[in-house]
Amino acid sequence: MRAVITVIGKDQVGIIANVSNILAQYSINILDISQTVMTDIFTMIMMVEISKSKVGIADIADLLAKKGEEIGLSIRIQHEDIFNSMHRI
Repeated sequence: MRAVITVIGKDQVGIIANVSNILAQYSINILDISQTVMTDIFTMIMMVEISKSKVGIADIADLLAKKGEEIGLSIRIQHEDIFNSMHRI
């Protein structure tokens, strides 16, 4: 099962490391990653494989949201099917 993680906020050192460390702790594999910095705003989208995760997607969402609050970012995860349905034209 795949999911999409989005990260948005003020650019700072360690954003990718913070997110990646959480994913590694719960056996979540990063399949693809795209990130950019526009002026001082950091944006990132990750496609991840969560089928081997030790916890469910709701727990992962909570962990990522809490980390985002700690470092001043918005970090969200959605199941790939939900993300695609919400962004269909």
